[in-house]
Amino acid sequence: MGLREQWAETLMGLLVLVLAAGFLVYSLSVGGVGRKPGGYDVTAKFGQVGSLAPGAAVSVAGVKVGTVSEIKLDPKTYLAVAKLTLDPDVKLPSDSSAKVTSDSLLGGVHVAIAPGGATDDIPPGGEIDNTQGAVDLFGLIGSVMRPQSAAATPAPATDPATTAPDSY
Repeated sequence: MGLREQWAETLMGLLVLVLAAGFLVYSLSVGGVGRKPGGYDVTAKFGQVGSLAPGAAVSVAGVKVGTVSEIKLDPKTYLAVAKLTLDPDVKLPSDSSAKVTSDSLLGGVHVAIAPGGATDDIPPGGEIDNTQGAVDLFGLIGSVMRPQSAAATPAPATDPATTAPDSY
């Protein structure tokens, strides 16, 4: 192996390291690690969170305003309690609603918040009361595609008082 080939491999390795460092810096800046300090937490209880995980985005009108910082199960109600860390500049009305929604059919979920019209805001440490859990898309598609048997559907009830008399 000649000296020229060794220099070419060294330069290629250096180029790969520089590109990797660039991707790392980009992913940390986009991923929310450098978010504004002083964010506040609110909680939301869901019947089903699907594949929602800590680090998932929280958005209002499609704009990221926070992240999911923790998800745990409430042992008394068996609901999933998600702690949402929101941008300090975003003040949500107290009647806002939150739902777990899919990014695409291929996966990925986030929490979408629809602001309400109340004049008071959700305080730090408060709770979003109106929530909608994740929808199981594959289960929904399976129930539509699965043929329904005739035995599973109940026969229509006939009440003699509501049926018309024979007109013979």
